[in-house]
Amino acid sequence: MIKNKLPWPDNARCAVAFTWDMDADSILHLAHPERAGHLLSTQSSLRYGPEVSIPRLCEVYKELEMHQTFFVPGWCMERYPHTVDLLLEHGHEIGHHGYIHENPVQLTRETERHVLERTLECFRKFTGSHPKGWRAPVNGFSGHSLELLVEFGIEYDSSLMGDDIPYVLECSKGSIVEIPMYVTADDWPHFMHCADLSFEMPISAPDDAKKVYLADFDAMWEHGGLWVGVWHPFLSGRIPRIQMMVEMIHHMRERGGVWFATLGEISDHVRKAISDGSWSPRIDAVPYDPEPIGDLNHLQ
Repeated sequence: MIKNKLPWPDNARCAVAFTWDMDADSILHLAHPERAGHLLSTQSSLRYGPEVSIPRLCEVYKELEMHQTFFVPGWCMERYPHTVDLLLEHGHEIGHHGYIHENPVQLTRETERHVLERTLECFRKFTGSHPKGWRAPVNGFSGHSLELLVEFGIEYDSSLMGDDIPYVLECSKGSIVEIPMYVTADDWPHFMHCADLSFEMPISAPDDAKKVYLADFDAMWEHGGLWVGVWHPFLSGRIPRIQMMVEMIHHMRERGGVWFATLGEISDHVRKAISDGSWSPRIDAVPYDPEPIGDLNHLQ
């Protein structure tokens, strides 16, 4: 199924990362900038992420002896610095996730540059370091994003869906590692129900979501691929869903041969495999279509 398998560390069969997008109430302020402060029920639900879920997740992962990747918008770093401190104290990776969860596809090149730079300033202030990785808010990887990520020294992205294992994105300015995800490992379709944000999904039972997640994982385990969960603390950080996650981890460990890693560790491994010649990646030139196709009337 996977012709160009990446050799995983210690001869593992597959790699697994439970990644978390800590959007908190940034998404409410973005959607309703004038009245977000009056939408207290929704705001309380979103604040559950940094205030309740993240401390809980840190304790659960400590018990499981795991470190994972949390993507945090710059605005959320400013609003919840204690949560950033807690993630760092527990050894988790923090990745770039825009400033206030703005969609890069809707921005001009210069505004996208400004957003990247402003959030990097937040990283310097609140983490004292430069992020290795980026995940575009709402997967809004634009035609300008790759050049800007290369320019600002970002080493990997995890927004695209173009393979079952990592690959490389390349442009005229350089390249980065792409650590792909896919919507079937995202918790949003299963659990996101919020009228104020215009998402009213039918709510899944945790076991129903787990069946979808594990169907993907079992296939990746069988064929040597990569499973990347894309979860949100205010959704999947609630007690029944954390219990489901722990059950998943036990299942994965029982199967054996699973490398649990942060996305930064996966990116480092990919770069090492390329540099020592043990693996050659598939390379995508981005953007795929740099110019509009134009008027299609001539096709009639």
